[in-house]
Amino acid sequence: MKSIIIVCFFTLFTFAASSQSVGINADGSVPDNSAMLDVKSSIKGFLPPRMTYDQRNAIVTPVPGLMIYCTNCGGGEVEVYTGIYWTNMIGGPVTPPLTIGDNYAGGKVAYILQPGDPGYIAGQVHGLIATAGDQSTSSQWYNGSYITTGATATILGTGNSNTNTIVSIQGAGSYAAKLCADLILNGYSDWYLPSRDELNKLYLNKVVIGSFLSTLYWSSSELNLNFAGSQNFTDGSQAFSNKLNTYAVRPVRFF
Repeated sequence: MKSIIIVCFFTLFTFAASSQSVGINADGSVPDNSAMLDVKSSIKGFLPPRMTYDQRNAIVTPVPGLMIYCTNCGGGEVEVYTGIYWTNMIGGPVTPPLTIGDNYAGGKVAYILQPGDPGYIAGQVHGLIATAGDQSTSSQWYNGSYITTGATATILGTGNSNTNTIVSIQGAGSYAAKLCADLILNGYSDWYLPSRDELNKLYLNKVVIGSFLSTLYWSSSELNLNFAGSQNFTDGSQAFSNKLNTYAVRPVRFF
């Protein structure tokens, strides 16, 4: 009933009090005379309708000035209809929905989270960004001595915590996880060695991501004292390999 009363109020305002101003102000202040609707708050924001790119395009005869939030345009953006086309809030072209292989956020889109994936949030676009090339083609997993790090997670979204754990246990040096953790590229410093499942997403999309070698790549998923997860990018087979082996390394980051 409360929402119905509010709707009726605005209907009456539109036709009976069009020369006045309405305020939704947390501090109880008087609305500005130059605004038909004046909203003030220091703890909440204005939330426009949220929809996908296709849903936005299905709007019949949008009116100039219509505003929406496109959930899958680029990384998500507020858009306004000019009367001819949709534009973002800085007057630039609207970014189409992201696809795997796009240049974005420091590298290449390697995977976009789907319903059922760990970390998936309905109405939001998140996933993996891979560097455009390998950080190393022959790096060991360990730092010269066999140490159990406990970085055993394998699922999507766990590569970053694995990497942090490996580096905290193994310390300084030049090895797979450290190469990723130390990387600063295109303004981003949150790169990490992908977990086993994350590495498999890179393999499945290796053609559109590009620049992978037909060789083995390290994951950040440890099995035990001596072995850690690897994947053959020739046939996709996954295994646990001796940490002293030298394999390729492709850093990723989450967006």
